[in-house]
Amino acid sequence: MTELTLGALYQGQNRTHFRVWAPRSKRIDLHLIADPGERIVRLRPDRRGYHAAEVRGVAPGDRYWFRLDGGLERPDPASRLQPLGVHGPSEVVDPAFEWSDRSWTGRRLRDYRFYELHVGTFSSAGNFDGVRARLTDLVRLGITAVELMPVAQFPGDRNWGYDGVQPFAVQSSYGGPNGLKRLVDACHALGLAVVLDVVYNHLGPEGNYLGDFAPYFTDRYRTPWGQALNFDGPGSDEVRRYFIENALRWQTEFHIDALRLDAVHAICDTSAHPFLAELAEATRQQAARLGRRFQLIGESDLNDVRLILPPALSGCGLDAQWSDDFHHSLHLMLTVESKGYYADFDGLGSLGRCWRDGYSYTGQYSAHRQRRHGNAPRAAQPHQFVVCAQNHDQIGNRRLGERLAALVDFESQKLAAAATILSPFLPLLFMGEEYGETAPFQYFTSHSDPALAEAVRRGRQAEFASFRWQTKVPDPQDPATCRRSRLRPGREKREPHRTLFRFYQDLLQIRGDYAALAEAERDSYDVTALPGSRVLMVHYRHPETELLLLLAFGSQRVRAKVPLPTGIWRKRHDSADRKWRGPGPAVAARLHAAGEVRLTLNRRSALLFERTH
Repeated sequence: MTELTLGALYQGQNRTHFRVWAPRSKRIDLHLIADPGERIVRLRPDRRGYHAAEVRGVAPGDRYWFRLDGGLERPDPASRLQPLGVHGPSEVVDPAFEWSDRSWTGRRLRDYRFYELHVGTFSSAGNFDGVRARLTDLVRLGITAVELMPVAQFPGDRNWGYDGVQPFAVQSSYGGPNGLKRLVDACHALGLAVVLDVVYNHLGPEGNYLGDFAPYFTDRYRTPWGQALNFDGPGSDEVRRYFIENALRWQTEFHIDALRLDAVHAICDTSAHPFLAELAEATRQQAARLGRRFQLIGESDLNDVRLILPPALSGCGLDAQWSDDFHHSLHLMLTVESKGYYADFDGLGSLGRCWRDGYSYTGQYSAHRQRRHGNAPRAAQPHQFVVCAQNHDQIGNRRLGERLAALVDFESQKLAAAATILSPFLPLLFMGEEYGETAPFQYFTSHSDPALAEAVRRGRQAEFASFRWQTKVPDPQDPATCRRSRLRPGREKREPHRTLFRFYQDLLQIRGDYAALAEAERDSYDVTALPGSRVLMVHYRHPETELLLLLAFGSQRVRAKVPLPTGIWRKRHDSADRKWRGPGPAVAARLHAAGEVRLTLNRRSALLFERTH
C-alpha cells in the first residue's frame, strides 16, 4: 500500500478530495464552513464502506465536519489539523512545504544516540519552534536522533500525548503540521534524525469519535487504557489500512526518520499475518521508493524477540525495541528501591544478563508477574535494543515524578550515564538528564470533562499502589503540575550541571570514536561480574581496538582482581577524575597487564581502557 487517500487531500486550484471510512452510515455529508458561507455536499459511497468526493471551491483554511446519516456531526478521523481542539471541526491543510533536506537519506540505526523530549515542556515556548531554537545544543552534546513524545491532537493544551484521539492531526498548540515540518527540516540540516512516538494500541478517552464511523474498536480485548483497537476481527483490514497510512504519512509527508511504537504488547492481534509485520513491510517498501532510511522501534514489556526478528525467522521485522530490563536493573543498582516491578531484579546479576542478551528475563520465573517471562534473543544484535537510565515513563510514572538527579548523588549520576552510553546498545537520554535537571516530570492532562478528570486522578493513585509510596500523587489536571515539569533554562550553565554536561559530551564522543562500541555484535564482547566486588567488567573486541569497561557500583572503594589480556592498556575515561568533580583517580593512566591486574576502584565509578592493536 502506497497511496495516501484518507481525509481531506488538497489538490490545488481550490479543489479538495475527501475520503472517509464509515460503513456504519448509509449517507455521509460533508458540512463545509467556508467563505462566503456554509454548504452541504453528499459524498459518494464506495466499496467496503468508504465515502468520497472531490469538491471544488475548498481551499486550505476551510473547515468541515462529516455528518453521519443526517444526524451526528463529527471531525474527520484522518483530520490534518484541529484548530479548535478535539471536539471542533477539522481544517483543510495544504501539504506543500519548502523542504531543504533533499540530500538527506537518514542515519544508520547503529549510529542513533537518542534524546527523548516532550515538546510542551522542553522549552518556555512549549512548541515546535521552541525545540528548534535549541537544536544546536543537542548537536554540541553529541546527540544524533531527536525523539518526540506523541504530537497527535489530544484534549486541551497539556498532555503527555498518549491521550491523542486524532492520529493524523498534529497538535495545534504545538504549531500544527507546518511547525513540525520546520522542526524536522531544521533537524536534518544539522544531521539529526527525527523519531516520532506514535500510539497504535489505543485512543484517549475524550474526543474519541472513531467508533461512530466504523468498527475501529473491539470488545474481545481490553487495554489498561480503555477499548482495544480492532486489528484482527471483522473490518480489521480497513483499521490496519488506517494506521498503516498514518505511518506512511509521517514517513512521506513529514520526512520522519523513525517511529517509536508505544506499548505494542497492548496491540491484541491473533491473525496469521500480524499488523506489526504488515506495518514493517509497508514502511520498508516506502523507504526504498523514497531513497531514505526508515526505522520502526517497538516498546514492549513481553521480552519477546519475535518482535525484532525478520519475517524469514517468523518475526514481525521491527528494527529495534526498548529494553525495560536494562533500566530496572540499573536503577536497582543505583537506588535502594525494590518495590513493584523492581522486586524482580537482583542487582549485578540482572544487569549482567541484560548486558549479554538485551533482556534480563529470557524465560525465568518472574515473582512480580507470577509466571515465567520472556524468551532468549539469541538471533538479535545489540543495536536492536534501546536502553536508558531515565525516560518519560520511568520518571513520570513515579508518584512525584522525581528524576534520577533527585534520587542519587553526583557520582551515581555519572555512573548511570557511563553504563548507558558505553553499553553495546543504543543509548537514550531523557531531556535535561545531560545536566542533571532536578525539576520533576509529572503526569499532566487538561481534560474538559470533570468526571473523566476525577477518574484519571483516582486511577493514578491506584496504579502505583504496589510501590507503597506514602506521598499523594500530584493532580494531573492542575496546570501547576505541567509547569513544574518544564525544564529550567540556564541550569546547564551553572555547576555542577555544567560539568555533568561536559561529562555526557565526553561519553557520547567516545561512543562515536570507537567502532568497538558502535559496531558491537553479540560475539564481540564479554561481560563478567567480578566476584564479591559489585563491579561489572565488559571486554569489547574489535580488529582495530580492544576496550575494557569497569563499572563499580559499590558504596565504598573496592579492591578487585581484573582479568586483562597481556599488553599495555591506556585509560581513556575515568569518572572519578577531578575534571569531572570526582574524588580523584585511584587507577593509573596506563596498565601493564600480564593476564590479571589488581585495582582499587572508587565507589560509584566508571573506567574505560583501550588497547590499540
